Amino acid sequence: MQVYYDRDADLKHLSGKKVAVLGYGSQGHAHANNLRDSGVDVVVGLRRDSGSWEKAEKAGLKVLETAEAAKAGDIIMILLPDELQADAYEKEIKPGLKNGNYLAFGHGFNIHFKRVVPPAGCNVFMVAPKGPGHLVRSEFEKGRGVPCLLAVHRTRPAIRPKWDLRMPARSEAPARPSFRQRLKMRRKRTFLASKRFSAAG
Repeated sequence: MQVYYDRDADLKHLSGKKVAVLGYGSQGHAHANNLRDSGVDVVVGLRRDSGSWEKAEKAGLKVLETAEAAKAGDIIMILLPDELQADAYEKEIKPGLKNGNYLAFGHGFNIHFKRVVPPAGCNVFMVAPKGPGHLVRSEFEKGRGVPCLLAVHRTRPAIRPKWDLRMPARSEAPARPSFRQRLKMRRKRTFLASKRFSAAG
């Protein structure tokens, strides 16, 4: 295990990239608002009939339907409920993916059990804050944060050196699940769907 701190991450790696946060529940609202307040270009993806649409707009966030947001994002953070991710991925997310996109998760279940199988051209990682969304948000607002787990599932080795994905992944962590305490990097090619990640689900 390797431990990273704020000094190990730099938001410049997110410069020019749009982050699509899919879902605006416990984790989604914290990730989207923390990223936006850190100066990152954020769009929220929701169903048009979602009760969270108005909440996200009132928070000053741009909201698009899920498929449109996923297509627009360079980094697509999937924070929908685990049981809905596979269906949403096949119908709304996968059709809009492009080579070089970053597909991100807050929990490892759907990757580990292959309910979601990203295309070969996409980078895949996980940033899992070890706390519920309201705590992630409130700690960020206080200038603090909660510990996070970072896992890299896949990079594109033909284009990027091995583990280069750590840079955009680590850059996202202090911006949103804010880790201003410590961030743990687990160098694994597969996510672990274990109790270690349960708090991020």
